Amino acid sequence: MDLKYGYITGTGEYFFQLSLIDVFDRTIIDYHLGLSCTAEDACRVLKNALAKRQLTKGMELPVIRTDNGPQFVSRKFGETCKSLGIKHQRIPVKTPNMNAHIESFHSILERDCYSINEFKSFIHVYEIVSEYMDYYNNSYRHGSLGDMSPSRFYQALQKEKIKAESFIA
Repeated sequence: MDLKYGYITGTGEYFFQLSLIDVFDRTIIDYHLGLSCTAEDACRVLKNALAKRQLTKGMELPVIRTDNGPQFVSRKFGETCKSLGIKHQRIPVKTPNMNAHIESFHSILERDCYSINEFKSFIHVYEIVSEYMDYYNNSYRHGSLGDMSPSRFYQALQKEKIKAESFIA
């Protein structure tokens, strides 16, 4: 889980995108777009992602890895992780390589979406970024996924058409 920001042309405003990636299938399970990004937004994204994957307290849950941004070091986020029964792992300061999957996604997002669009308003941001997120999850082909999109890989995994192999991220 990580935060990225972009600029709205001519307004002096920035927007924020908080994304949560499944490092196994590269799906951005949930994300937040807004003119701000709070601990409450991070908690909502985490809860939504768990619900979308039908994961609940008591099950074997994934580890959530973040940097040390204010949303993630907040008491609210810590309490939310604890109440959900999820382990929160914060990477050491100045080590973005330890959160490489989300950093890689944000690089792709910058290259293929943010840098080629001149956002004129937050509504424009929402339209363009939402469309890109649909493309990324459903059409963007990953070499590491056998040239499948994240959603296609996830569906194949769920239908047991491919076999998952364990790895440590």
